Amino acid sequence: MNSRHTPEDHAALIRRYFAACNAGDYEALVDCFTPDAVHYFPPGLPEVPWRGADTIARKWVWCVQTLGSQWTIERIIVSHDSPEAMIEWTHWKNKSGTALRGAEWYDFDPATGRIAEIRAYYASPANPETPINELAGFDYSGRGYHLGSL
Repeated sequence: MNSRHTPEDHAALIRRYFAACNAGDYEALVDCFTPDAVHYFPPGLPEVPWRGADTIARKWVWCVQTLGSQWTIERIIVSHDSPEAMIEWTHWKNKSGTALRGAEWYDFDPATGRIAEIRAYYASPANPETPINELAGFDYSGRGYHLGSL
């Protein structure tokens, strides 16, 4: 790992990325990524994967404006010896009163420290009949996860 970018730097960048998502801040979002970054998703969403910092930023701004999206980070684990991290998150879709839980794997560009790739994994397929899509039987409350929208 490039000694300029520590695990603490990577965790801070993920938190900055989520703050930019929640703010719907296009410029701050672009600044988190390499220009050619890729964000992968499970099947079912249109136009995936999202390729390029511009596309990723525009799509998240759209989600905030259209769905009332907000995100919480539930857990972060950052590698001590390679430029990668794993998080669990909740995506609160406030306009529909639903939420989706999942996890993401992050690869960081060693030269710049920016996000080069995100691989998102959902707890379950997004089910429009379910108010909060999450793992069946998992004790979200007992483990300290957020239980309501922001």
